[in-house]
Amino acid sequence: MSAKEISAEVVATKILLVRGRKVMLDRDLAELYGVKTRDLNKAVARNRSRFPDDFMYQLTREEVAILKFQFGTSSWGGTRKPPNVFTEQGVAMLSGVLHSKRAVQVNIAIMRAFVKSRELLLTHKELAQKLEELERKYQLHETDIQVIFEAIKKLLEPPDEPPRPRFGMN
Repeated sequence: MSAKEISAEVVATKILLVRGRKVMLDRDLAELYGVKTRDLNKAVARNRSRFPDDFMYQLTREEVAILKFQFGTSSWGGTRKPPNVFTEQGVAMLSGVLHSKRAVQVNIAIMRAFVKSRELLLTHKELAQKLEELERKYQLHETDIQVIFEAIKKLLEPPDEPPRPRFGMN
């Protein structure tokens, strides 16, 4: 896939949520950048000081097993060690480590995908807030309607007085 073909939508499909953070797998990034995963990780290793733990970290074997289960794959191409994952900041740092025109184009697409993802999250939160407000209003109205129905039922009930004897019927 050429760098021009990479859209934010394609990149968004490769963004995962791991440990409560949005990340991308090293193999997916390598594919997007058009390099081998091994070469991407070597470039990172040569510049390790640029990638603190909040920019990049290695998945645990348990996390790999969970991802395999989610994706329905039995193996990930014979990798010997768990993959590295990169946060948005880590992906941004990759642009300083990988030097090519493609790397620049891919980085732009990835940054746009992360931004779009944040915008969607904000929109989702706003919609959730509006829905919650509607629910509250509905519940208030529901209570009012319930009170009205109770009053109508009471009006329709016969009075609690004992029946009066009728005159002239002996």
